[in-house]
Amino acid sequence: MPRAALAALLLPLLGLAAAAVAGADMISIHNEEENAFILDTLKKQWKGPDDILLGMFFDTDDSSFKWFDKSNMTFDKWTDQEDGEDLVDTCAFLHTKTGEWKKGNCEVSSVEGTLCKAAIPYEKKYLSDNHILISALVIASTVILTVLGAIIWFLYKRNLDAGFTTVFSTATQSPYNDDCVLVVAEENEYAVQFD
Repeated sequence: MPRAALAALLLPLLGLAAAAVAGADMISIHNEEENAFILDTLKKQWKGPDDILLGMFFDTDDSSFKWFDKSNMTFDKWTDQEDGEDLVDTCAFLHTKTGEWKKGNCEVSSVEGTLCKAAIPYEKKYLSDNHILISALVIASTVILTVLGAIIWFLYKRNLDAGFTTVFSTATQSPYNDDCVLVVAEENEYAVQFD
């Protein structure tokens, strides 16, 4: 996800009820870059408690942590905690100072902050005046060059069909065509031989 888009989607909220009211979804993190970006954003903007609820819970059916948005667990950043603890009603929390994840109680009364994402409207940006001017110049240049090329090609073909080679000839033109001149020349040659 692009950095700017992810920044706009982050929405720290107080309590699970606030997340439901705002129409936001709890966040899931899938790589180190996302985790680092969220941590950096929180350090700049979050003034609440050090631990914020992530969108992850412990599923007792198959004894594993899962994201609320049902996306796959492709990354984790757990702190060193005891494995023998009871994980019923356990959720994941992001420590806003270190970026590490901790296990904690999911009860709403114990949650002081929730990390959520929310869609924001996209503002369509138009090309600047410089981009429009450059695009128009490129298109106009292409059209002009194409028209000039077509005119030159037309004039060349027209002159080629109209006897382009005879314009530069210095020889005098016979009133007869070539076939006629040859026939006349052959007759004169035979006439001379028989005399």
